Amino acid sequence: MAESTPRKRPTIEDVARESGVSRGTVSRVLNGGHWVSPDAAAAVEKAIKKTGFRANPHARNLATARANSIAFLLTESHERLFEDPNFSALMRGAAQALAERDLPLVLLMAGSDDEQRRATEFITAGHVDGALLVSSHRGRESFLGELVAAEIPVIACGIPLGYERRIGYVSADDLEGARDMVLYLRGLGRRRVAHIAGPLDTSGGTGRLEGYRLEMGDDFDESLVEEGDYSRTSGERAMRALLERHPDVDAVFAANDLMAAGALDVLHAAGRSVPTDVAVAGFDDAPIATRTSPELTTMRQPFDRIAREMVRMLLEVIDGQPAARLTMPTELVVRGSA
Repeated sequence: MAESTPRKRPTIEDVARESGVSRGTVSRVLNGGHWVSPDAAAAVEKAIKKTGFRANPHARNLATARANSIAFLLTESHERLFEDPNFSALMRGAAQALAERDLPLVLLMAGSDDEQRRATEFITAGHVDGALLVSSHRGRESFLGELVAAEIPVIACGIPLGYERRIGYVSADDLEGARDMVLYLRGLGRRRVAHIAGPLDTSGGTGRLEGYRLEMGDDFDESLVEEGDYSRTSGERAMRALLERHPDVDAVFAANDLMAAGALDVLHAAGRSVPTDVAVAGFDDAPIATRTSPELTTMRQPFDRIAREMVRMLLEVIDGQPAARLTMPTELVVRGSA
């Protein structure tokens, strides 16, 4: 009599394939059903019965509690993490706010497609209870759709373009902050005010450009705008291009302090006196603002408060409350550059 081949034991992957949901969703159903829609839960339960899947009781008991950790999901390159001090300020503020609740913060880099895939798999597998999303870019946010579909609690820093109505966020008032800065520069008697914009696939880049555009009014000139990527080198490149097109420029408003510092480097090299010949202003009030010569006039973002509000709002979403949206005012800080 021939021996029969033992039937392979069904796995979570089999259940996911049968139910048409992700492995992470199946895992969350098995671990108590947190952040799973009724339809998805029903599909998983049906697939469990059909496949004959049985969870390991010991593993399941270990997993039924929350992960008790939060992800800091940064959609930038590793270089930008260390170059841009805003990210470290936000991460430090979030970590401190979570430490008061005895919760650890897990840094997840998601600058490349592979990093986004790995971060999505990590989050949806239930290793964290939610995510603080920092620096999302329009056109590169498809992974957010997976997090939203999986009903993962997420709060963004800045408006998550494309997901404004589906993800809660805390944002500085980019538009009004930019308007206030341009109003200040024009109040100094500056008439040829240029703008070094941030990347226009981010809410900060678009919001500050729109504020500049509105405050310039009839004097707005597209050729006085040059786009950067928030790095110091892009500020240098933009300033050179602006000087070539408009040697008579008498003020420059950069969408962040790093680009403003780059503009200062180029103006000094070109023999332009700051602020006598050209006034320079930034946005953020990052540490570099007090290390340039002269020190930067800038628009302060309350990073510590933004981080704390993000943590508060995320924990509310984790507890089942609807996601909120909060816009915080900025503050003009006048120093020697304008």
